[in-house]
Order: sequence, then structure tokens, then C-alpha cells
Amino acid sequence: MRVKQIIVTGQNQVEFKELDMNESLGPDEILLKTEWTFISAGTELANYTGREPDVFVKGAWCAYPWNSGYANVGKVKAIGSNVTCCKVGDRLFSSTAHSSFVKANQNGMVAVVPNEIDPCVAAATRMAGVSTSSVVMAEQKLHPWVGVFGLGMVGNLAAQSFRILGARVIGIDPVASRRKRAGDKCGIRWTIGGTPEEAQKEIAKITDGQMLDVAVEATGLTPVVLQALKATVSLGQLVLLGSPRAPFQGDITPAFKDIHLRYITVRGALEWASPVYPPTTGQGARALRIMSLYEKQMMIFDWVKDGSLVIEPLITHRLPPTEIKQAYEGLLRDSEKYIGVALDWRKM
Repeated sequence: MRVKQIIVTGQNQVEFKELDMNESLGPDEILLKTEWTFISAGTELANYTGREPDVFVKGAWCAYPWNSGYANVGKVKAIGSNVTCCKVGDRLFSSTAHSSFVKANQNGMVAVVPNEIDPCVAAATRMAGVSTSSVVMAEQKLHPWVGVFGLGMVGNLAAQSFRILGARVIGIDPVASRRKRAGDKCGIRWTIGGTPEEAQKEIAKITDGQMLDVAVEATGLTPVVLQALKATVSLGQLVLLGSPRAPFQGDITPAFKDIHLRYITVRGALEWASPVYPPTTGQGARALRIMSLYEKQMMIFDWVKDGSLVIEPLITHRLPPTEIKQAYEGLLRDSEKYIGVALDWRKM
């Protein structure tokens, strides 16, 4: 069958192509007709611009040409002989690419979308899956002070997630429009901007000098990691949610010394470190392990259904997939207006 796909063909080059796809399915495979996909501004733009060095490594997961995207919602058209997670006609969320038809695997990250959730919003919950890795990895005490550095889509959703779980959350971002959206639309009570020094003073003022029990770095920028470290209380946690990609030159000994002297725990929060599905056997297995990606996605769906997690204001653009170049360039060069971009495949 012929399918339409988005392919990043080289540095700053992306094309909308028609390609052949084998319709036959393996025992665990699912054929989906895509309705909506959502762009990951971090991963996809890093690959599009070449900031991710692996794009130039033959055989790497993102090597050019790369079939981009990993946030897909579509209708199930056919299933393999072993598939039990869904049936034909279901609407399925999967970590698959920007393509008019895709094959998902039930052993990968798939979940049936509740009828109450708009399919475009369901596709956008993929970014919440990235964000909520920070709450999964943090050892959160009761009623903590949490600061999220960076209020793009991932940081905003991380801030909301900590708020839902009872934290007192401060959002830190130099861009006024992001702070306003987080405060006015997404329920983040405290938002601050300014220089790193000015932000540090505001954090001290808001927390009455206590500083942050958990500091979440959501930009992937090393200078912001160092800023977040300074705002973390002794015995606190620094959670690295953003993926560091840009080179940084400097003396890191003072940072290591600060971590050492103040007993600060630094935690990585890459979502793929979690298992896809929970263990099915063993007493106490649920209590003694990290939350699986599937359980996390079900939690996100519940939060969206009850209105706790607000995603709609973060979807600033709904575009046809033929306008992928506009979408990438907008996210790259006009990030105040382009916060979240969904691609509508329903007419493809």
C-alpha cells in the first residue's frame, strides 16, 4: 500500500513523501490509520537541525534519512494473531511516526484512547509522557517546593504534574508569554523571569528562604542546570528532564563541589529508562519498582479526563502534514507563538 510520511532527509531538510508499505502484519503488530500526530519540539528539532550528532552516524536510530515523529493517535484497521491490547475500530495511542498509516507493536508503548478525550489532545499527551518522568523519578516528600526551569510544553506539563501531586510549584522562564500561559491557563500559581540572579532572589522570597526541595531542569541547557543547582536546598534534588545536546565549556568543579558539600541528589529523568509495562507476577512487585510507561500514560489520561492536566492551551497550531517545514521552522524560530504543533492526517 502507498503511505504518506514525513522524512527528515538532511540537516534543516524535511520532506513529505509517498512511499510503499507492506500491509502484512506480524503476530504482535497493529495497523493504524493515523488521525493526529504531535511534534516533539526537543527531539525532532535536534534531529532536524543536526544538533543531535547521531544523525550523522550511519545506522543510528535517527540517522538521515529519518522517519520523524513518535506521537501518534489513529484508528485500528487490522491486528496480528496475538494482539490482545486492542480490537479493530479502537482509537489507539502509540509512539509511532508521522505517517498516514503506521504499524505499532503491542509490546511497545500503545494504549487505547478513552472516548472522552479529543484525539488531537490524546496525541499531545505524548509530551506529558516526557514531562511526567520528572515526577516518577523525584522522591517527593509531602508539600514540597518545586521549581521548574523552562516553561515550554515539556516544562509546563511537568509543573502541572507536580502541582497535581500536591507540590508548591514555581515556574521559571525568561519569556513572559510562557509565564503568562502557565499562570493564566494552566494553574501554576508562581511564575518568575528575569536574569538568573533575579530569579534566585524571587525563589528565595517566595519560599521564605527555604529554596527548592526539587529543582527540575526542562530546557536541556547546561547553564540552566547550573542555575537550578544554585536554587536547590541542601539535601534536595536536581532532576534533569531536558536532554543536554549543546556543547558547554567551563569549569564544572564548583558544581560538583556544591553537590558534594550540600548532599544534593542529581537524577536523570529520561522516560525510556522506565519499563514499558508493569510486571505481571510477584507479590509486592508494584510497590518495589518504578512506574511503567503504560501506567504513566493511564495516569495522564485520567488527569486529562478529570481536568487536572490542561493541555489544550498548549496546542497553538493544528496544521496539515504537508506544512511540516512551516511547523519545524516556526517551533525553531518563533517559539513564543509556536508552543505545540499537532498534525491533522484525517484527510490524508
